[in-house]
Amino acid sequence: MAKKLFGVDLGGTTIKFAILTQDGEIQQKWSIRTNILDDGSHIVPDIIDSINHHLDLYKMTPDQFVGIGMGTPGTIDREEGTVVGAFNLNWKTTQHVKEQIEEGTGMKFALDNDANVAGLGERWKGAGNEGDDVAFITLGTGVGGGLISNGRLVHGVVGAGGEVGHMIVKPNGYLCTCGNHGCLEQYASATGVVHIAQDKAEEYEGNSRLKAMIDNGDEITSKIVFDLAKQNDYLANTVVDEMAFYLGLACANLSNALNPEYLVIGGGVSAAGDFLLKRVQKNFEKFAFPTVRTSTKLKLAQLGNDAGVIGAASLARQFEQA
Repeated sequence: MAKKLFGVDLGGTTIKFAILTQDGEIQQKWSIRTNILDDGSHIVPDIIDSINHHLDLYKMTPDQFVGIGMGTPGTIDREEGTVVGAFNLNWKTTQHVKEQIEEGTGMKFALDNDANVAGLGERWKGAGNEGDDVAFITLGTGVGGGLISNGRLVHGVVGAGGEVGHMIVKPNGYLCTCGNHGCLEQYASATGVVHIAQDKAEEYEGNSRLKAMIDNGDEITSKIVFDLAKQNDYLANTVVDEMAFYLGLACANLSNALNPEYLVIGGGVSAAGDFLLKRVQKNFEKFAFPTVRTSTKLKLAQLGNDAGVIGAASLARQFEQA
């Protein structure tokens, strides 16, 4: 029997699991809540318990698996298998994840940054078409990225390669959580879209459902902004235009440096689909180097929530080759 792969996608609210074939087909998947109480000390034991429980459930044994791959927030030491600074998990100190999970499951374990892993998933089974050069941008609460060059993830010296959310797109712009001003994350994330909307609503004097909602103190989300823009709300459309300007500029800069075959846009905000992509494309073409403009293709991600577990599982494939 061909051995299987285990993929784990660790997020701040849920932990997703999947058992896959070596061809990347998902055979089983499930998820559990992320318990971040007590400095996140329950997270790794919960992962181990869930894996072992499902092995029993499916009457499988560790030797039927090549290994486990996992995507996680935070700063990763891939050699040591440790994570530090994953604040949405309450992990403030170094977590020895690999050591604990290998001991608890009897399987080999590899981990990487969650955005890198989603990029690997899209490259392997999604919009990246197994290309050797694929850039992935994920638009969620923040903005993350995974850059694949010559078939390999770009990690950089200390693992900060691919932090596309912190490209400066507007010098002296909005203050970012990283301490800099004008990062892409402050304009193209779900929270960034809302920030732009609130600022523009203050100055706008015309009729707009979006303005009325903001003035009323109603809760605004990026989805509401995009839905109203699709209904021809003038103010909402100016917000989407501004966000697409900065995202298109970032895509062009990234592509001018890397010239990927595909630049894939994923994450929750990308659910706006072609409505967003067309505007980003227009700005990309304005700023891209001529050769890049004709050779790099912008695409929407295709795997949705499965990108993380599929990409994580692909990390385990290294053990088969070892």
